[in-house]
Amino acid sequence: MENNELKMFIQKYLDKKIKENENFIRFTYYEVRVKSNLNEEDANKFINLCSIYLRNNGYKVYFTDEKYMYENANRTVQINELLIAIKQK
Repeated sequence: MENNELKMFIQKYLDKKIKENENFIRFTYYEVRVKSNLNEEDANKFINLCSIYLRNNGYKVYFTDEKYMYENANRTVQINELLIAIKQK
């Protein structure tokens, strides 16, 4: 996927995710690699660019196996989850 094409795809995808739930965003392996049909290189770029965008817009970002707290519960980013982002208050 070309860089401009990937950037447009990322913005569209992030807009959709933020509309679904602006406080908690989750990207799973299935939706990034299988459903979106991204190869490993593009999936890595996708996750990296999404994490930068989300951090710059007030989110705390977590990756696979990292621990986080959400809704007063300690949780861990699961093996099938590539990224979790929580809006900071």
